[in-house]
Formats: sequence, C-alpha cells, structure tokens
Amino acid sequence: MSEHRRKPPQPQGGGRAAARRGQSGPASGRRAAPRGATGSPSDSYGSYDSGGEERQYGGRAEARRAAQRSTGGSRRRAAEPVRGGRRAAPGGPNGPGRGRGRAAAVPDKKRLIDYPRAGKYGWQRWMPSWKLVSGLCIAFFGSLVAVAGIGYAMVGVPNEENAAARSQNNVYLWSDGTQMVAAGSGQNRQNVPLARIPKEMGWAVISAENKSFYKDSGVDPMGIARALANMARGGDTQGGSTITQQFVKNTYLSQEQTVSRKFKEMFISIKVGTKLSKDDILQGYLNTSYYGRGAYGIQAAAQAYYGKEAKDLKPSECAFLAALLKGPTYYDPAGNESIDTNASKDKNEKRSRERWAWILEQMHNDKRITDEQYQEAIKKYPMPDPRKASKGMTGQIGYLAETAKKYVLNHSNISEKQFDLGGYQIKTTFKKANVEALAKAVKKVEKEKLDPENRELDKHVQFGAASVKPNDGAIVALYGGAGYENGHFNNNADTAGVPVGSTWKPFVLAAAMEHGTYRSNGPLSPLSKYNGNDHLKVKNNDGSYVLKKDNTPFFQENESDYPWGYISLRKAMEQSVNTPFVQLGMDVGMKNVAELAEKSGILNSSFADLNASFALGTSTPSAIRMADAYATFAAAGKQAAPYSVTSVKFNGQEVDGFKPPRITRAMSEQVAHNVTNVLENVIQNGTGKNALSLGRTAAGKTGTTDENKSAWFVGYTQQLSTSVAMFREDPKSARLLSMNGTAGEKSIHGGDVPTLVWTEYMKAALKGEPDLGFPEADEIGKIQDEAGAPTPTPTPSVEPSETVTESPSPTPTESSSPSPSPSDTCGFFGCEEDGGAQNGGTDNGGTDGGVSPEPTPTDTNLDGGNSRGNGNGGIFGGPEG
Repeated sequence: MSEHRRKPPQPQGGGRAAARRGQSGPASGRRAAPRGATGSPSDSYGSYDSGGEERQYGGRAEARRAAQRSTGGSRRRAAEPVRGGRRAAPGGPNGPGRGRGRAAAVPDKKRLIDYPRAGKYGWQRWMPSWKLVSGLCIAFFGSLVAVAGIGYAMVGVPNEENAAARSQNNVYLWSDGTQMVAAGSGQNRQNVPLARIPKEMGWAVISAENKSFYKDSGVDPMGIARALANMARGGDTQGGSTITQQFVKNTYLSQEQTVSRKFKEMFISIKVGTKLSKDDILQGYLNTSYYGRGAYGIQAAAQAYYGKEAKDLKPSECAFLAALLKGPTYYDPAGNESIDTNASKDKNEKRSRERWAWILEQMHNDKRITDEQYQEAIKKYPMPDPRKASKGMTGQIGYLAETAKKYVLNHSNISEKQFDLGGYQIKTTFKKANVEALAKAVKKVEKEKLDPENRELDKHVQFGAASVKPNDGAIVALYGGAGYENGHFNNNADTAGVPVGSTWKPFVLAAAMEHGTYRSNGPLSPLSKYNGNDHLKVKNNDGSYVLKKDNTPFFQENESDYPWGYISLRKAMEQSVNTPFVQLGMDVGMKNVAELAEKSGILNSSFADLNASFALGTSTPSAIRMADAYATFAAAGKQAAPYSVTSVKFNGQEVDGFKPPRITRAMSEQVAHNVTNVLENVIQNGTGKNALSLGRTAAGKTGTTDENKSAWFVGYTQQLSTSVAMFREDPKSARLLSMNGTAGEKSIHGGDVPTLVWTEYMKAALKGEPDLGFPEADEIGKIQDEAGAPTPTPTPSVEPSETVTESPSPTPTESSSPSPSPSDTCGFFGCEEDGGAQNGGTDNGGTDGGVSPEPTPTDTNLDGGNSRGNGNGGIFGGPEG
C-alpha cells in the first residue's frame, strides 16, 4: 500500500455520487475516513486497503437519520463546530468516532414552554403536552380571579343616583333658538315606599322577570355572557339581567351598551346585593323603571295609565303595568306609531293582552296569588285610560315635539328610554309664525265649511298638513290634528293610510318625460294625446287587456261619461281625467313611476301594489312626504329629504348626526320645469282655480280618492311647498269614511276645502316675500299619441251635460259641479282645442284616484278605505330615516 501525499482540507462530498467517486479509484476524488479514524484534523484524508470496504459519507437526510439512531430517540444534540474544514467527531476532537464523521448533537437548554415540542416530529410536535394545557388553564382562571378581585375592589357603589334616576326635561327650541316647550319626565316621577305598593306588583315583576330574586346573588353570569355575545355580534345587549342588575343600571349607570358598562353593572350589583336588602332593591327598581307615557316609577305609571295612586292598583292592573316593562313602545294599547309603525294600536293591544295573561298565569303558578284572585284578575283585561296631554304639549306643540323626537331617535343611537330620561336640547326647523298660520288657516276653513253640531256628516272630519322648504328639506310647519288635549294623539301630518288620489299623477307624467314609453324611444311630450273617454279598457304593452280576478277585462272609469276623445296629457292633468294616466302608466311601466316617486322623496313602504290603479294614487304617503316630493319639482329636480332637527345637545354637549340631509338629483331640470308648467296650468285653468286667490305664481294638483274618502291639494312656489289632506275617520275602527254630503256638498274634492286651506296658509306664510315665478320650461320629448289614436285628433263634437249624475258611480266621483264644456286652452307650446273647463274650482274631468275594484287578477280592492296606520307612509317610515 502506498501512502498518498497529504492535501489541503476540502469540502466533503456526500450522497451516492460521492460513494461512486470513492469506488472508482484514487483519481475519482476524496474518500471517506476509514472506520478506525481518530477524528483528528490530520486524518482528513488517510490511506486505505484497496481490497477492503469503506463507509461513505451520506447526504443530509442520511445524517439526520443516523443522528436519530445514535441518540436512541432522545432529543437531538447540537452539532459540534467544524474545525479545520471538517466536522469533529462526537465527544470532542478526541472522541471515539461513533458518529462516523457526521455532525453530533448536544442537548438544548430546557425551555420554559416546550412548544413546539422538542424531540417530537410530525403531528406530535404540534400537540401540546398535558402539562402545558393544565398550566395554561390554571394561569387563565387564576388571571380571571385576580381581575375579578381587582375589579370588585376598584368599583364602588356611587354615592349619588345618576341622571336616569333623577330624570330631567327635554327642551325643544324653535328654528330661531327661542324655547318652544320643556317636556319630559322631570316632573313625572315620585318615589313611594314598598309599603305603599301592592305586594301583587312586586310579585308580578318577580314572576315575569326574575323568579329567583330572593335567592340569587344579584347577578346572572349566563345572562351577562349572552349580553356580551350579542354585543360582539352587534345585536341587542339587553335581556337576561336580574332585577338587581336592572336596578343598578337604572339608578347608578348610564344606558350605553358597552362592555365596560356591563362589567361595572356586574360588580356594583354584587356590592349592592351585600349592602341592601332585597326589599330595598325591589322598591328601588319599581321606583326607577320606565313604564312609557313619560312615566318613571310605579306611582307615575299608576297615574298615567289608571289615574290612581299606586297603592290602589288591583292585581290585574299590576300585571298590565309589569307587562309594560318589556317595552312600553310595543305594549301600550294606545299605540306609538310615531316611533314605529309596528307599534299600532291593534298590534300593541294584542301583545299586551298576551303578556298580561301570561304574567297572571306565572303569578298563579308561583303561588303568589290565590285561585280566587287569579280567576277574578283574568276575567277582564284592564284597558288603561287614553293618553293625556302633558304640561305644555297642547295645540300643535305635541305634534311638533313628537316629530322632532322621532327624527332624533332615527338619526342617532339614542333609545326612546334614554331620550325620555331628559337632559336633551333639541333645536328644530319649525317656524313659530308658520305653525300658527297653518293652524289658523285650518280653523278658519273648518268654521266656514263644517258644522258638526248640526250636520252628522261633518263629524269626525280631520286635517293633516305640512310645509317644506324646497332645495333644503326643512319642515317649517305642520298641522297634526285637534291636539292632545282633545284626545287626538295621531299626528295627521305624519300618518299613513290616507290615499293621495290624483296628486300622484305628476309622478306618472314626470316618469313619461324622464323614461319615455315602450313605444316612444325617448322622452314623451306632455302634448302627446291619450284617450280621455270614460269606461275604457286598459292595455298591457303587448296589446292584451288588463284583466280582473275573474279574467274579464278591467275598465277604468272617469267621474262623468263626458266623451273627451283624445286629449293631451297637459289637458288631462288640468281636468284630472283618469283614463289617460292609467294607460300612460302602463305604457311607461309602473316600476318606472314608482322609482321616480321614490327618488322624489316618497317612501317605497307607502306604495300600493303596482297594478293599473297605481297611477291614480292608491299609495298612502304622509302629508310631510307629499310636500317634500313636490318640493323636488320646485327645486328643479333636486331632492332633499325632509328633516325637523338641526342640532341636539345632551347636558350641553353637542350630539353628532344632525347635519341637513344631502341633496340628490331625482330628475332632470327639464323634466321638473315641464311638470311645474303643467301644474301651473292646473291652477290657472283647471281643478285648482281656488288657489288663484293667492295672487302669485304657483303650481299644484288636486286629488280625491275612492268613495270620496280623502281629498288633497299639494302646491308650491319656489320658496315653499305645502300639502293639505282632508278625510273622515271612524273613531272606533280608524277606518276612513265617505265625505259625500260633508260640508253640505254632494262630495268633497281636492279643489274645494283643501285648496282653500292651502291658499289661506300660503298667503300668510309668503307675506312680504317676492313672487319669484318659475324658470321657463323648454320643449321636451316628442309628441307620440297613444296607440290607436287617429290623426289628426278630432275635436269632441258632443256637448257635455250641464250636471253629472246624482247617484254615485261604481267608482268614486270627483265633482258634483257641471261638467266642462269645450274651450281653447293655451299652453307653453301654443293653443290647443281639447275641451276646456268652465268651473275650474273642482276636479271636473275625472275621478281623482278613484279606481274600479279588482283591476288585476292578483290585486286586492285598494279602495282607500283601509285602516289608517296599516301603511308605512310616515316621514321616517319606521327604522328608515
């Protein structure tokens, strides 16, 4: 054997390739150290026997496997540092060489938390040991105990009651900053000792809300956990609290729904439970709880609902008042639609009766009342007294404050309960002079036209009105009814359920000029002609007829059978002829009409079904929304949502969220100006002639509905848009009644009493203001007559009769005055001969909003006689704002 000359150290080869090179002879490269190598640096390359075997260095994977075998599954050892270009053998430079030249491992320093686990591989490496899990659990629960201890030590029972327990008034301001009224619960709370509260009242609350009250510690951990979980999901955090927790929240804490407030409530409740007796806590809870109608505490509630002292309450009445604690907005039978349309009288009474009966049953099951007491109590539902006007909330003030309150609740996170606690200063948009002028106008016309003492049909007549600033949306005035002091708590300016009739037709015309029809391929001119004759079939776009439920053709009626022939849409609007607008609505598409009305400010929740009758005003928006939508025409197509509050302060601090609404564009200027021009003609030559006495440029539209159940006039100048509604209502069922015979007339129309009220008010409201007129209306669209119209359109040759039929037609009648005779009417595109109007003070041409029943197979009989309050036509529409 020869000995090779020593070479300088070089990196070792590895893997199978190195093994092959080692077997190919001296020229093939370096060889692995022999089995007996000492591991010293000088032995990096040694001699070997050509006939013997040599163990080759492996790759990295083989080295790792060898390391695992050599350690017997123990933890891996750190490799020794490379010395002189090669790796040291295990045990140091003079070690035994058992590692066969590979890197050796030494133990890591022991970690405090062995994760990921050393010495484990695959999924076992990531599986925590039982020691780690148990240690973490002990640490977690120990931390909770420490935090709870610290929290309990740091949170003390406040020395004073908070503002909620003391309660304050809310102050409402006119638009000029002067005080309108101070109202709220500040004067409506009295503490009474438990000895003067019937024990049945306490048991009713305990049986309904916290059966374990006298046994528990004062907190409900599971209830708190549910509240926190709901809070994390963005839901309601209320519910699940004990009586002690509710007392603490009412007395010591704010009503905000936050995690910190919930923890404070828990710790204070624990301390209160150790310091106060259960009777003291129950007494405090009954004296600080909110029962609705501005009543805080059981004494105020007994007065508000039953006009008696708390000590005189019967068990049945106690159960009723306990039911209110679940939410007076939805459990007061008087209803609260001004806050939520779901809180109607009928729905509230149903909810109240069900919970009242359930509470009595729980009291009986819990042995809190005897069998005899239960049978006596369940015998009759204790209907509470009607709502009463609180101090200062008389005349129109109650409706103004209610409208402002509703706006605040819908544009902030303030709850009704928080708001009624008081401390708020609300600056409104209402102008005192305008409000007084509107109320004066209604009273004047009522006195002149109505005599309820001597005419039965003049009884139960009501008015609702609103006045809005175009280009802004501010509500400057409203008329809500006869006043809280007279038992009228429904705000007629912001109510639902009163169909608007032909005041809806301008939206149909605007949609035709904005979208065109399925035939026009572009905007339609208001001089396009449609058949205005009575008793016409209505066609779908495919030429088929609209059918009733029995699959027979639907016929649209006018007020009279006068044969108008083919008349322009301008003339049809002037004389309020129905048939042209029903067919026009079908040609434009009722969805397009609804879309434009919604963009103009009408809430879609107040829309009726989109059938043929939709074009005639079967929808039920409020007076506020109608005034605001017509303000869009006055503002050249720009829409601003109606608002009644400009700022809110709580205890002197400004509350965010009460900037004026953003102005959007509902239609083009050209469309708006053309609608205004057509509606100017309604006053100058048509059904709105009674408004001429205003003595200035104005535009407007009359409307009367099925069976003469409501009559409207909506009109505007550039400075002000005002709507006036008139209707009769059954005080028991809240259903609309016919006004045929009211005011000594055969029927009441939008051009009569409502127009007189509108004119009287606008005279006072605009006194001293310049007559701005309206911008010129440029020609729009193209004239395209209804399918089937002859060319040229013939002038009607049949003279109309001097009077209309005395008996009501199958559909509602619009006028009892003489039918029109032909005359020339000049419009902004020239003069046309269409049959004009002699008696413009009434809606002579058609049935304003009157519809024949069952116009489509799926339609219901939308005859305007629905109960008020079933729609959602209010200013804010409930949760929308």
